[in-house]
Amino acid sequence: MTASDPKTDLRFYLQSARDALLWKLEGLSEYDVRRPLTPTGTNLLGLVKHVAGVELGYLGDTFGRPSGEPLPWLEDGAEPNADMWATAEESREFVVGLYRRAWAHSDATIDALALDTTGRVPWWPSGRDEVTLHHAVTRVIADTHRHAGHADILRELMDGAVGMNEGNDSMAPVDPAWWEDQRNRLERVAREAGRDV
Repeated sequence: MTASDPKTDLRFYLQSARDALLWKLEGLSEYDVRRPLTPTGTNLLGLVKHVAGVELGYLGDTFGRPSGEPLPWLEDGAEPNADMWATAEESREFVVGLYRRAWAHSDATIDALALDTTGRVPWWPSGRDEVTLHHAVTRVIADTHRHAGHADILRELMDGAVGMNEGNDSMAPVDPAWWEDQRNRLERVAREAGRDV
C-alpha cells in the first residue's frame, strides 16, 4: 500500500479544478469569456472571479489570514451577484491574476496550518461558523469542481471544447457524426418519456 499525505491529496484535487477552470478561457475572445449563456447570466470569467473570492474567504479570512486583496464586489452594499461577472474595467488578465494570487495565498495557508486548525467563517451565522482547515479546503475543492463543471458546459455550448484539459477530454473516442446521432436519439427518448407524464 502506498502512503498518502492528506495535504498533498487535497492540494492535487484543488489544483486540478483550478487548472480545468482556467483552461476553459483559453482561445476565447473577451466577448466569449464574459458572454452570459444561462438565464441567470452564468459566464466563464465570472466563474473565475467568484472562485477567487471563495478561496480568499475560506482559506484566508476564515483563518485570520487576510490576503489584502481588495474585493469590493463582496463588501456590504455591493450589488447582488457582483462576484459572478466581470465589469468591462476588470480585464481577463486582472481576474486571472487575482485568481492566481488567491491560489498562492490559499496554498500558503494550507502549508502553514495543520488540517485540524479551526477558523471562523465570517459570513456564516455566529455559533455555526467554526470550521477546520480540512473542512474549508474540502468545501473549496467541491465548489471549484462544481464551477469547473459549469464552465465545461458553457464552453461546450460555445465551441464544443470539453474535458479537464486539452489532453484529457474524458470523452468516448467517436466522430462528430456519432455525437450528433446520439444527441438526436436522446432527444427522441426524452420526447417519448415526456408523453407518458
